[in-house]
Amino acid sequence: MMEKNQGSNLANIEEIHIPKQLWQQIKDHCRRKLEGKYLPGETKVKRAYGLLAGTVHDKFASCQKVFFFKKNARMVEPLKSYMDSVMERYAVASKTPLSQRGWITDPEELRQCYEMCDKEGLTAIGTYHMHIVPWDHDPLRDTPTKLDRVLAKNSSLYCFIVSMVDPEKPIIRAFYEGIKEKEVPIVFT
Repeated sequence: MMEKNQGSNLANIEEIHIPKQLWQQIKDHCRRKLEGKYLPGETKVKRAYGLLAGTVHDKFASCQKVFFFKKNARMVEPLKSYMDSVMERYAVASKTPLSQRGWITDPEELRQCYEMCDKEGLTAIGTYHMHIVPWDHDPLRDTPTKLDRVLAKNSSLYCFIVSMVDPEKPIIRAFYEGIKEKEVPIVFT
């Protein structure tokens, strides 16, 4: 499904526009999940994941819609074995055990998001996930990890990191394919 973005020129944009009300929806999603308030049919994990979609212009991308992922397929084979091996190889030790890290969006849910994008003439711009545990070498946790980079490789999408280390002062940053050196500034509109 990520192949749909190959021609979208996301790698060449200079900024990403996110409407303030869309940013508020993302913050609300993250806070709700941290509080352990789950929707019917939603995987009960205190992590928020989603997809930002919109339109791509010469110099910028404009986010217009957010899709909140509800189902984590992390424990479904063969996805579980794949993610277990990726976690063992690339993840940095943290308070959260490796077996509970590495969200995998349900393929059917992702397909439905892309179908809605097609119907509405939108392009997938990137996926977001949150970091909540501060690390000594990364106290804000607002940048992608090596694991984020590995998982975003060749996706032609932005990896949006939402730092919820301080839930009252969330931070969002965008990195093309999860590469720190390929950060694009976000402009709130």
